[in-house]
Amino acid sequence: MSATPSPSAPRPQPSAAPRPALRRSLGVVDGVALAASSTAATTSIAIGMGTIASVVGLQAPALLLLAFLPVLGIAIAYARLNRSEPNCGNGYVWVGKSLGPWPGFLTGWVTLVGSIIFCAYTSAIMGSVVLVIANKAGLHSVVGITLDPGSTGVTTAVGLVVLIALAALTITGMRAATRFQFALLIFEYTVLLAFCGWALVSGHHTISLSWFNPFAISDGTAFAQGMVLAVFFFWGWDAAFSVNEETKGVDDSARGSFIALFAMLGLFLFASVAFQREMSLPELVRNGPQALPYLGAKLAAEPWATLPLIALMFSAVTSVQATLIPTARGLLAMGRDRTMGQMWTRVHPRYGTPAVGTVVVMAIASVIALLAVAIPKLSDMLLTAVNAIGLIVALYYGLTALACAVRFRSALREGPREALLAVGIPGVSSLVLLGLGGYLGYSYLTMSDHFELSPDNGWFMFSLPAAIVLFGLGMAAVAKYVRRSPYFTTGRGTDAEALTLPMDRTAV
Repeated sequence: MSATPSPSAPRPQPSAAPRPALRRSLGVVDGVALAASSTAATTSIAIGMGTIASVVGLQAPALLLLAFLPVLGIAIAYARLNRSEPNCGNGYVWVGKSLGPWPGFLTGWVTLVGSIIFCAYTSAIMGSVVLVIANKAGLHSVVGITLDPGSTGVTTAVGLVVLIALAALTITGMRAATRFQFALLIFEYTVLLAFCGWALVSGHHTISLSWFNPFAISDGTAFAQGMVLAVFFFWGWDAAFSVNEETKGVDDSARGSFIALFAMLGLFLFASVAFQREMSLPELVRNGPQALPYLGAKLAAEPWATLPLIALMFSAVTSVQATLIPTARGLLAMGRDRTMGQMWTRVHPRYGTPAVGTVVVMAIASVIALLAVAIPKLSDMLLTAVNAIGLIVALYYGLTALACAVRFRSALREGPREALLAVGIPGVSSLVLLGLGGYLGYSYLTMSDHFELSPDNGWFMFSLPAAIVLFGLGMAAVAKYVRRSPYFTTGRGTDAEALTLPMDRTAV
């Protein structure tokens, strides 16, 4: 017997054909490829070693090892939350349910904006590498335009062409995208390991235990900024959790993320020691985002010296594609909860991917990349973007781990092991990252007395993540009061289990 609907209840909609759904076609290998591609070890090493050296000197290995600990705690929190509630919205859904809809929406928002900024500035990296290769081939200008790899404008224009092509490939299906990434990963890691191994053997700088001593960093602000940069190195492993509704097993995402995370730790430590074995601190700082190509040119003659450049280009390509994938799916989760527009929920009827969302994300990233041309030097733009993303990554990782500790607090009564894994480790990791982010934000506010568009200006560095958060709160207000999203009443995202998710019959 059915109840009589109230006058305010929505009218029943006429029956319609089932809407296209995401396809379950991915396994552990795909999760590893997606997590590793999104983490972009080669890109992080290439642009990050010089950047982190400019902040903490030769203590990069120490900070990378130290930063891994809270990141591992965050990964444990993700795995526990994912087992309880698999959802492509992950942090947005989990934080909303455990801490409330406002911090939940903010978690989803800063994750998406950080990813879009990453796509924007990495497109400049792709363009820069393409231009370096063009210069090596003897091509230095086209129709009167100088192909300068250090020019933000020219590199961005070239990178945007590559970005459009990657968006098209991402739309045509997840299986093809992850297999494409896996093939590029094999090449880039082979080149990276070969040249870093070469540097480790031939380098003339003595390996020092002080490289692994974080207490050798006497300045608190430098330590906090270095830690946030080191966390940024690992950022991206959680991309595997964004394809829960496209993964065959509920634990496959977690397995893929953990495998990728430990592999990245090994690569980062190996590369940081190799770089410092071959290059002095002034060399690292001077070469900045070109440290890997510089290493290749220092060790090998042409054409072998070009291999690190190609590996860097492949890494940038796979990382951008791997970032487009979770970003569109995060917006899909928010769209189906009406915290964002229904446009984001449109799934391609043939390929089973959020095609409209992918195209719009690509377009927004392109606009941001063009706006970044206001910072003329490529190295300055990269440092600014990395610092801004580092702060918001610390924020959303910290909130998600805190949500895990709050949701599973009853595990405190279930024995030491459960209490440690469900509450203790996630809780401590959350406090570490949120504390680092807060301290670094305060340091930025107090390090300058005026505002200018420069990565050395504290007010400018603080204004970017602050603007992202404030704009996110404004978007949350729109979702609550204009869209009247039920998410702000219940704090719960759409249940992934309620969706019809057919198997991909084309999967191998």
